[in-house]
Amino acid sequence: MRRPTYRRATQRRGPDRRIIAAVAVLIAFGGVIGVTQISNADESKTVACEAPADAAAPAGNSAATNPKVGTYTDKDGDVQHKGDGQLAKGEKAAAPEAVKECKDGKTTVKEVNGLQILANSCEDTDLEPHDGFQNGNRCVSTSFGELAEAAQNPSLLIQNAPEQINAGQTFTIDVSTRNLVRDRFLAAGQGGYYVESSLLNDQGLVRGHFHTACRMLQGDEAQDPAPAPAFFVATEDGSGGAAPDTVTVTVAGLTTPGTAQCASWAGDGSHRVPMMQRANQIPAFDVVRVQVN
Repeated sequence: MRRPTYRRATQRRGPDRRIIAAVAVLIAFGGVIGVTQISNADESKTVACEAPADAAAPAGNSAATNPKVGTYTDKDGDVQHKGDGQLAKGEKAAAPEAVKECKDGKTTVKEVNGLQILANSCEDTDLEPHDGFQNGNRCVSTSFGELAEAAQNPSLLIQNAPEQINAGQTFTIDVSTRNLVRDRFLAAGQGGYYVESSLLNDQGLVRGHFHTACRMLQGDEAQDPAPAPAFFVATEDGSGGAAPDTVTVTVAGLTTPGTAQCASWAGDGSHRVPMMQRANQIPAFDVVRVQVN
């Protein structure tokens, strides 16, 4: 039988399959090397996490008797932090450290100043980004912003409010603020909620406003936070400063007999309670009870 002949001169040849295979192997091998190098580079940034210090000190030690600072376990087994981590007189704070990562088993966690933190951004969250509207189950990436000195942190006090009123009766609450410039308000219902960082004016005072609200209490335990209050206003009048002043808020709409909880609290331009230099400072808020007959 005659073997078929091939016309090499007229037939086009594609790339040699052996060459293609060799190139593919090189690419794949190079990719594995690249991935390995990247992986090794990432892992080289992390070390094993050191075991955190015991938060609870034994009951009856000096921390339990120091009136201002220290951590101890009380008779009910609850851990109490006096001064919320403030240093005792004569103690010096450690030098601040940059955020670093460490390995806790198979989990990579972050450390700052020797303390393990769960997160400091939205980069690893599974939640949707917050969009400026009043939606929950989101992650807010807006930076906290500018923080005032302790002596210039905002404070607030309800100066005067009635002890009891008749249902449906309009009344007033006098609210005094200090170190709060009431000139910044981004409407939450229009997408201004948690979208702006906290800002200070040229004197180092927080720019924002304050809120006043009343809700009817249901029982004597922590209340359901979801329902809207019976009354709410936000006060942005362009006034306020380092010296305390007073704003009179008119309240209406309490038509249900019972005990009303009326509160006032400061907010920055995007409605967050202003930050404080120290953890043991009382936030700018106050609350009173009003009996509705």
